Amino acid sequence: MASLLNLFKSCRPFTPPFPRSHFTSRLRIQFPLRPGKLTQPRRSFTPLSSSSTYKGDSTPSVKDLWLHNTMSRKKELFKPKVEGQVGMYVCGVTAYDLSHIGHARVYVTFDVLFRYLKHLGYQVSYVRNFTDVDDKIIARANELGEDPISLSRRFCKEFNRDMEQLQCLDPSVQPRVSDHIPQIIDLINQIIDNGYAYEVDGDVYFSVDKSPTYGKLSGRKLEDNRAGERVAVDTRKRHPADFALWKTAKEGEVSWESPWGRGRPGWHIECSAMSAAYLGYSFDIHGGGMDLVFPHHENEIAQSCAACDSSDISYWVHNGFVTVDSEKMSKSLGNFFTIRQVIDLYHPLALRLFLMGTHYRSPINYSDFLLESASERVFYIYQTLHDCESVLGEKDSTFDNGSVPSDTLTSINTFRSEFIASMSDDLLTPVTLAAMSEPLKTINDLIHTRKGKKQPRREESLKALEASVREVLTILGLMPTSYSEVLEQLKEKALKRAGLNEEDVLRRVKERTEARKNKEYERSDEIRKELANVGIALMDSPEGTAWRPAIPLALQEPSTTT
Repeated sequence: MASLLNLFKSCRPFTPPFPRSHFTSRLRIQFPLRPGKLTQPRRSFTPLSSSSTYKGDSTPSVKDLWLHNTMSRKKELFKPKVEGQVGMYVCGVTAYDLSHIGHARVYVTFDVLFRYLKHLGYQVSYVRNFTDVDDKIIARANELGEDPISLSRRFCKEFNRDMEQLQCLDPSVQPRVSDHIPQIIDLINQIIDNGYAYEVDGDVYFSVDKSPTYGKLSGRKLEDNRAGERVAVDTRKRHPADFALWKTAKEGEVSWESPWGRGRPGWHIECSAMSAAYLGYSFDIHGGGMDLVFPHHENEIAQSCAACDSSDISYWVHNGFVTVDSEKMSKSLGNFFTIRQVIDLYHPLALRLFLMGTHYRSPINYSDFLLESASERVFYIYQTLHDCESVLGEKDSTFDNGSVPSDTLTSINTFRSEFIASMSDDLLTPVTLAAMSEPLKTINDLIHTRKGKKQPRREESLKALEASVREVLTILGLMPTSYSEVLEQLKEKALKRAGLNEEDVLRRVKERTEARKNKEYERSDEIRKELANVGIALMDSPEGTAWRPAIPLALQEPSTTT
């Protein structure tokens, strides 16, 4: 009983920044009634399905999920703290500029996890913050002559536009630092009261040597944190690695009143405060890019445990970098491409597939070839499903499992089993995407080959196969609103990359047709190759010549010689 009272003393719940009724009515999540207790309105889970979705009796709907835990450095079976519910916090962007594709990788990764957890039947409270108070924001605002909070809010909106383009679902809540200053001050007070922080001239520092487990996430030793490396040199600090919880205000900077004078929060404290405010001190998953392991997440652990000794996050999940010439892509290195720059030339779903084509913990090397490959792949997927839709026409998309041929059912069961096995093994999206090849090939065979067209119950097979692929695309966030619409968009992007328009291509097709009629085959091949060099592939059929996007020959040839 004494230990329970001590827990309540040391782990005071935060006051939500908005009235509880206002928040829960809009975001359908409740604040913790006490630390470590994740509560939500009870609601039934509706699995992703439709009347046309095949559900084989032999395929389990829920399977164990294994996640790599940075803390233990191994894959662990996922077990939520509260049965049927998951609390997940992912560190968001510092909003002072347009986001780059390194950011896209982080949030596509955790969107896939969010979607898959929901598919498994969990109620997920997904919190992703915005940092809108930071040195970089202040510097950029001063450069532009703009209010820092206004500038940050503008780029928060731009970030959300990028996420919408990439088909990332909205988190349950997206808190901002500037809306949570009282919670941050409360947390700092708890840390000071518990003897883990000290105040110097209006600044408050965390005392790292008071934290015996400091370094347990990153594996770094305290003596490795020398002055001037990752932390500013400040002779007022008791230890060179001590980090700021609160910074005294400088002239002209945004600031708030506090027990230590006017100032603003340090970077690390914000996530400890906001995760505790929305999920409690103890929740399931904390995620972000690998670059956040140290110092950000290491410092978060130290702060949260200093405020509440029962603070505990079960799984620390981190994604790998996007690299350019083997260097991490980042704004500070100046080697980044914004999401806007990439999706100006490539479809957002091609970028999403590119990011999912490598396991989330491995680095991805950015290259035009890989983006072209992803673009060609999504075109193939959507063209196959569009052809299937065209064959089935306006016919009823429902079907009875008993009417589907046994070999088709076997193929679908295999695909669904491979999907569940790969996704449940630490989100092996490359394996999942590869598994999609077989049902897509079967669809194409049924549509385009003589043997396929003669298959008994062909339409039932097509309906069942299309439904199984569509369900997986939906879970992965790769399902477009319309197959025909996305195909047109992919063609428009390919034309833009080639520096051509539709009329240019049709004119070249006409020239080639005339050359073939005149038996000028060398000229015909020359035109085909000229277009292929810039990513336009010509396809001849009895109905005439059509074109589709393809990987430019100019990009393919070097890769075949290395």
